[in-house]
Amino acid sequence: MQQLIKFQPIYQERVWGGRELAGVFSRELPAGGPIGESWEIVDRPEAQSKVLGGPLNGLTLRAVIEQHGEAVMGPSWPKNRPFPILVKWLDCRDRLSLQVHPPASIAPELGGEPKTENWFIASATPEASLIVGLKRGVSREQFEQALRANTLESCVHRFPILAGDSILVRSGQIHAIDGGNLILEIQQNSDTTYRVYDWGRLGLDGKPRQMHVNESLRSIKWDDFEPTPVRADNREAVIADAKEFRIRRVPLAKSARLQIAAREQPRILSVVSGQVRLVVANGNGSGAESLKPGANVLLPFETQFDCEATECAVLLVTENFC
Repeated sequence: MQQLIKFQPIYQERVWGGRELAGVFSRELPAGGPIGESWEIVDRPEAQSKVLGGPLNGLTLRAVIEQHGEAVMGPSWPKNRPFPILVKWLDCRDRLSLQVHPPASIAPELGGEPKTENWFIASATPEASLIVGLKRGVSREQFEQALRANTLESCVHRFPILAGDSILVRSGQIHAIDGGNLILEIQQNSDTTYRVYDWGRLGLDGKPRQMHVNESLRSIKWDDFEPTPVRADNREAVIADAKEFRIRRVPLAKSARLQIAAREQPRILSVVSGQVRLVVANGNGSGAESLKPGANVLLPFETQFDCEATECAVLLVTENFC
């Protein structure tokens, strides 16, 4: 398999979304309401990424793994096992709900899936912030009292954010995203979210959105106080290192190169800014493709890739998910 794998985005309307993806990444969005999420790489029963271009064009990610699993994921990957990562662009024009994902220890009991996720801030307005974790010293009793009094904002850790910042949000951490953020979210393959508070907002249907207060209170880590983000930097660094995945931030000056070795592991390459030329070279053939801002591609296990920045770029490399 002498190629990278590109996918068609799956766009999702969200009450807090907008149309920013059209302008920032020159994408043609579906007509209609606010687009809050673009699912870039997903392998779930209710949502399947489809390959865009190349000999696998039109195949779902599930079919790619079933038919070419050894080449794409490596020789030990079971062909019936879902792809473990879900990649999304989030266009947050309004604040998201205050929410939590269940820890692995109680997720099956609650009928959900754990979800650890990383947020990389591609752009942010001057007033943009994130909410992750509790304010230091807040107890469950205080949290529940504030929930009843509609004063929950006094209990959670809100902090300003800049483009290039990132933070790892683990299952069990209370969190929300303020309006004004464009975020690349790289997460476990899960779609379980428990909303505990929604700032009095109505959904796209004009009705209050469903809350999951009991599930949230059971899921929240009550000793998780004021986590800190990884701040923007122009040096290469590991910005997330969890048991579910690792993410490297790789800034490249113009003409600088990054090599991805063959037969180590599959990886996801995300272009958050700039433009790169990705050369596929594997002994019996080669090819090249330009990747623009917003691109998220799957780099198969068996193939070597040489990446050259055609202008200054910032890449994220997601790995260690097998």
